[in-house]
Amino acid sequence: MGSGTFTSRDWSSYTTSRGYTAKSTVSDMYKAASVKSSMEPVGINYRESCDSDEHPNSTPIILGLDVTGSMGSVLETVSKKLNTLIMEIYDRKPVKDPQIMIMAFGDVECDRHPLQVSQFESDIRIAEQLNDVYFERGGGGNDGESYTLPWYFAARHTKIDSFEKRGKKGFLFTIGDEPYLNNLSKDAIQKFVGDDIASDLTAEELLTEVSRQYEVYHLMIEEGSGMKWGGNNVVTKWTNLLGQRAILVSDCTKIPEIIVSVLEVAAGKDAKEVAGSWDGSTSVAVRKAICGLTNVDASEELIEF
Repeated sequence: MGSGTFTSRDWSSYTTSRGYTAKSTVSDMYKAASVKSSMEPVGINYRESCDSDEHPNSTPIILGLDVTGSMGSVLETVSKKLNTLIMEIYDRKPVKDPQIMIMAFGDVECDRHPLQVSQFESDIRIAEQLNDVYFERGGGGNDGESYTLPWYFAARHTKIDSFEKRGKKGFLFTIGDEPYLNNLSKDAIQKFVGDDIASDLTAEELLTEVSRQYEVYHLMIEEGSGMKWGGNNVVTKWTNLLGQRAILVSDCTKIPEIIVSVLEVAAGKDAKEVAGSWDGSTSVAVRKAICGLTNVDASEELIEF
C-alpha cells in the first residue's frame, strides 16, 4: 500500500464532494455507526508500508487516537485536526515519502472495539479511511486506557520497508489524556487481535518490542478530562516510561504543528529553531511541547529495560 500523493487539491475536491465546511462537526464528518470489517484487527496478518518507484524511501507514520469518552469535546477538535496534520506533513516535508496509518483505540477492559487500524496510505485514501473510524466513546473507571494495544499491533502486525531494507525506523504517535494500563492480557490480545500468545505483556515489554521498528511518542492532552482530574499522575507515569517522548500538549488545536515539529527534530533539526519557524501562538505551543526533545539519531537508539 502507499501509492499516490496527498495534495491540497485532492483534499479540497474530497471535502467539496462530501459537503464538508469549516462549520462541519465530527458527527457530520465521521458518521460510522459501527466498526468497518476492514478496520478490525482480527484476521489481519500484516499492514505493509512498501517502497515503490513513486516512493522509494517510504517513511511509515502511525497516528493513534484515543476515542474514549474522557476525551470529550477534545475528541472533536483533535479528529478534525488530523486532516490538517496530514496536509502539514506533506507540505512541510519533515520526512521522505510519508505513508500514514490511522489507529483508533480504547480500553480492552471496557470497550467492544478497542482497536481499529487502517492501511498505510500516501494519498487521499488516508482521509477516506479516517472517515471510516468509529468513535465508540467508551472506556471506564479503571485508571487508564489501552495505549499499548497499538504498540502490540505495530510490533507484530506491520511490515515496513524503511526498517527491513534500510534500517530506518518508522514513527508511532498515540494521542490521549489518560495513563496507560500496566498490562495487556493474553486474553485481550486473543479477543481483539486474534493472536494466541503464551502470557500477558507489560507496557515495558511492549515498548521494548515496538521500539525495534518505531520511534514511539505519546501526546498528553491537557484539555481532556483524564488530565484535568489526574494530570500529575498521567504526566508522571508517561514520563517515567517514555522520558522526553512523553509530550505535554496544552493546546490541542496545535497538534498538527507539534507532530510535524517532532518529526523535524527527529530528523536532526534543533528544537528551538523548529519552534521559531512557526508564527505567533503556534510557535509558543510548539516550543512548550518539544522543549525537552533532542535531535538524536533515533534510528540507532533502542530502548532497553
